Amino acid sequence: MYTSFYKLRAEPFLLTPDERFYFESSVHSQAMAHLTYGLKRGEGFIVITGDVGAGKTTLVKRLIATIDPSKIVAAHVVTTLLSGHDLLRMVAAAFGLRDLPSDKSGLLLRLQEFFDATHREGRRALLIVDEAQNLSESALEELRMLSNFQVQNAAPFQSFLVGQPQFRRIIANPDLEQLRQRVIASYHLGPMNSLETGNYVLHRLKQVGWTGDPSFPMSAIGAIHQHTAGIPRRINTLGNRLMILGYLDELHAFSADDVNRVAADMANETEAAEEASQPAAANGANHGPGGQQAVVTRLDDLEGRLTKQEAFTRRAGRVIQQILNLVSSDAP
Repeated sequence: MYTSFYKLRAEPFLLTPDERFYFESSVHSQAMAHLTYGLKRGEGFIVITGDVGAGKTTLVKRLIATIDPSKIVAAHVVTTLLSGHDLLRMVAAAFGLRDLPSDKSGLLLRLQEFFDATHREGRRALLIVDEAQNLSESALEELRMLSNFQVQNAAPFQSFLVGQPQFRRIIANPDLEQLRQRVIASYHLGPMNSLETGNYVLHRLKQVGWTGDPSFPMSAIGAIHQHTAGIPRRINTLGNRLMILGYLDELHAFSADDVNRVAADMANETEAAEEASQPAAANGANHGPGGQQAVVTRLDDLEGRLTKQEAFTRRAGRVIQQILNLVSSDAP
């Protein structure tokens, strides 16, 4: 809805990772430098970690888009909790191998033949494992064993492991010492600073044809950074909700108060969802002066939420009326 209102080609704050929106902040630039270094080395493991929503998958997609397929055959897999054997099958399938044997020895032989053929073509195989924190110890051991393959004293296969911060604790396991010895570079993808947050917002807007409407003054950018801590996915979520608010209220400039209002609504929704997932309180929980005060506080909170919901309903009503007017005007 708001794309037409602001004359944009598409939504600028989609949550789906898209390398076209890749923004080279200082931290993303450093992460990309580590991956590029790994490509030049052509062996071993590169480990990239980052919090949820830090932009790891977008980074990976950007890397893949820049790889020369005449030199590197890249496969990108997103892991769940797989056994070592199941991971091998996923890896083989990601490289395009079909009619895979069911036994492990046959599967390894097929992969070896693939690596040999790739090497003869003057290329090498790159496996990028996303959500690496889900890998079991046996799966990581299988990846290490694949890294042992050689063709004419060259490594035909390389792995980049991308995951959440806990992956660092996983590979710190003493049983994975041999894998750690093969990690040639490691980097943790942190959040963006306030200036980069503002540039990130404007970068995404420009990718969809933004020409200044709506405007984002520094006060609004500062509020966005405050509520998102510079995490790209959080910025996207807040930015999208902010654009919807702007459409409903016909805003062409966002203030810090607008950002705070949207952030408060989102926080209330999260709180309500968490409360709904918790078991009901014990029957006597609200008895006594303390319990009575809790009831009063809860009623005040509910009243506040109801007021916000009524405001949202009024805005939604205006949107519905606009749609009905458009339909009526198009009718024969």
